[in-house]
Amino acid sequence: MSEVRFGRCGYTLTHERTTVQPEQSTIVPDDGDEIRFHHQGPVARIVLNRPKALNALTTSMIAQLHRALDEWEENPGTAVVLESSSPKAFCAGGDIRQIRQNTVAGVYGDSDDFFASEYRLNARIAELTTPLVSLIDGVCMGGGMGLSVHGAFRVVSDKAVLAMPETAIGFFPDVGGSHFLSRLPGALGMYLGLTGYRLDAADAVYTGLATHRVTDVAFVVSALEENPQTPVDEVLRSLPPAAPTATSRLAEHRCEIDWCFGAPSVSEIHSRLRDHHSSWSRETLAVLDSASPQSLEVTFAVLTAGKQRNLRRCLKMELDVATHLARTPDFVEGVRAGLVDKDRSPVWGESLFGGFDAGGSSVWHRLP
Repeated sequence: MSEVRFGRCGYTLTHERTTVQPEQSTIVPDDGDEIRFHHQGPVARIVLNRPKALNALTTSMIAQLHRALDEWEENPGTAVVLESSSPKAFCAGGDIRQIRQNTVAGVYGDSDDFFASEYRLNARIAELTTPLVSLIDGVCMGGGMGLSVHGAFRVVSDKAVLAMPETAIGFFPDVGGSHFLSRLPGALGMYLGLTGYRLDAADAVYTGLATHRVTDVAFVVSALEENPQTPVDEVLRSLPPAAPTATSRLAEHRCEIDWCFGAPSVSEIHSRLRDHHSSWSRETLAVLDSASPQSLEVTFAVLTAGKQRNLRRCLKMELDVATHLARTPDFVEGVRAGLVDKDRSPVWGESLFGGFDAGGSSVWHRLP
């Protein structure tokens, strides 16, 4: 048996004599471990365990997730389950406050390393040869979407709330958002990316961001363990919710979303919303008006470019954008207003984003 302990400073591996067969490994964490990895039998479990921070991803957690996947890929089973120890959240995103602090302190390299490692993890999850099953039983935003959406199965309960809310804090939908949002039907992806709309379980199933809805995600692991020879999809479909999924709010406004957010520019989106004269369009305009204008332009550009790029090329583009955008005044101000001081009153500045050059690299003006 091997025992791997993940903590804030990395991990250690010890070996002990045992009669357990090599494929039966168990990783027993301490309560303070940020990532717990259990592998005994055909199904492995990776547990996000930073509940006080709603599992906001740190550089250390991302490194630990890579190491958990290393351990899994050395001796894979039938499925790996990604879940949370928090009753409130799957993962609320990346530790964006630390990224802001890096910018304020001029320690740009630390942020660059964080983004690079996170995006490598997103690509790795997408390319796993065994199914990854994410159990979303609460808040799943930003970096949490990157952990789940690229896997084969995303299981939601009625407590699930999914979003890419980055434009409200001066950032943009990264972690592969330019890939998975741009591939949603119609203009749904552009709408979600620009507005940061919060999807409930019905919306998540409607868009395909969730593959299954269940009454209680707690039953998923035992069902997979008890049916190792049964396809994962079949096992998940055997755990139906108590009632049919409610009508999606996105479905109710699908025609308006496709018309307004299918426009060829951010300014034209605004124009179509103003011309629509409905309570929905007025509410949506107010959301866009409260977001960073720079973030709206960046988001529109990366989602448009992402339509014709595979995931790895999208992540490469996002890394270029993220490492530059995180140095801009709008990012510093947006995170201050939304996550540090929490006054929700950002004062946005002039956009420094100049689009993409002929080689596909982002262009920026007056960056430090």
